[in-house]
Amino acid sequence: MRLRALIADDEPLARERLRFLLSGQEDVEVAGECRNGREVIAALRESRFDLLFLDIQMPGTDGFEVIEQMGPVQMPVTVFVTAHHQYAVQAFAVNALDYLTKPVEAERLQATLVRVKERLASQAALTTQEQLHSLLMRLEKDGATRQGFPKRLLVHHGAKDSFVNVGDIEWIEAADYYACLHVGSKRFMFRETIKQLSKTLDPEKFVRIHRSVIVNVDQVSEIFREGQSEGSVVLKTGQRLRMSKAGLQGALIVEP
Repeated sequence: MRLRALIADDEPLARERLRFLLSGQEDVEVAGECRNGREVIAALRESRFDLLFLDIQMPGTDGFEVIEQMGPVQMPVTVFVTAHHQYAVQAFAVNALDYLTKPVEAERLQATLVRVKERLASQAALTTQEQLHSLLMRLEKDGATRQGFPKRLLVHHGAKDSFVNVGDIEWIEAADYYACLHVGSKRFMFRETIKQLSKTLDPEKFVRIHRSVIVNVDQVSEIFREGQSEGSVVLKTGQRLRMSKAGLQGALIVEP
């Protein structure tokens, strides 16, 4: 994953040097620059950044005030960059990942980027663990049979009609005014839209993870988060299905 970085410093030469050093990093993109704290707050509220290089002494709102106004939870991974040593203790007190002094040296920056990637990898792993825990809780909670949801669906299959057990359906994909039911190696076309099916099937068993995909949660083996707005699930069969932001932040990670 390419990291989106924001550079905040009121000194043009400092921004230029940091931008130059980061230009040699293939997995880091300088996605924005700010000259003062007010611009930093506006940028963070408008766009998503993975990494913030934040000067401390800036006109108006300083670096610490930026964190105070945004709140630590809303901050990307933050690395303070300053010409002053006396703020180090205060910087780590607000959960800054690192503290670089100007002029920033290439070797020191490289070591910082290694730590940044480790931090982001740990956060992603924790999120995935929480998603799996939430999903397992849903599967284990209240095993009583639920009423009011179909156990079988009547589908057209060639020259005949067949019954498909709902529990055997692994996943469902949209196909215009039909829905394609995936059951093992077989596919059945069902004359209902995926929107209609999402209201018909048991929502605790069948979750709409994308506008064109419904998945049987009993068939899910792994959940992956890929950035802030994308993800995927892997079924027990190995089939990988795309998951939208709504699926990622909603049905699969929120306990009922």
